Amino acid sequence: MPYSCSASSAEVQGNNLIVHNLRNADYRTETDYTVRYEDRTYDLSKLRGLDLFMIYWGSPMIAHTILSWQFDGGPPLAISIETRKENGEEYSTIGGFFKQYEIIYVVADERDVIRLRTNFRNEGAGEEVYLYRLKTPIPQVRALLLEYVRSMNELVDHPEFYNALTDNCTTSIRRLVVHANPDAPPFDWRLIANGYGDELLYERGNVETRMPFGELKARSRINAKAKAADLDPLFSLRIREGVPDPRLLWPRPS
Repeated sequence: MPYSCSASSAEVQGNNLIVHNLRNADYRTETDYTVRYEDRTYDLSKLRGLDLFMIYWGSPMIAHTILSWQFDGGPPLAISIETRKENGEEYSTIGGFFKQYEIIYVVADERDVIRLRTNFRNEGAGEEVYLYRLKTPIPQVRALLLEYVRSMNELVDHPEFYNALTDNCTTSIRRLVVHANPDAPPFDWRLIANGYGDELLYERGNVETRMPFGELKARSRINAKAKAADLDPLFSLRIREGVPDPRLLWPRPS
């Protein structure tokens, strides 16, 4: 991100999750934008599912991962675990291994954090972005969200360093998943070479498996949809059109 991000935090009051400093930026280019921070309230009783974004910008072995919680009747809640850079500071892959950057949880509107990557990165060509609807049961979806909140709040008072190998966007998700669910599947090498993480999810049945993996991946690429949606306030709905969803067979809550 070209600017220094404000730290987000959250609190739970009954079934309400109140998020502070949620980023909702408007981009004209990657470096020309108006950034806003706002508070939003989410009803935990209306959690409907969890989605995963995988973002590629170079090697197919490495991707950036963003989780997004879905709610009935409200906008998604996207959280991206990133390096916290100072104004004017650029990311260095080598520096990412040597405690040069702090970890920050970027809590954001999807039209901010996803559209930035599909529509503006790489001089407007965009990065390759894939959206996978996950089969995670709702109790685990809620437990993982609350584990994110706990970890995010701890970082406000006790910053931690990012490590490109052991504490990055995907290994951090893995650590939080294990905290939320001690019976989580075992570690796999594709959590390090995380560009292949979607194959791992497919093998474990965590995504739509009623079609070959190649077809799933092709239908999960959202770049064209994101460019077409652009400023549409229904951006999150538009980018999900046609993306395979294993949760469509789930009964809706009464």
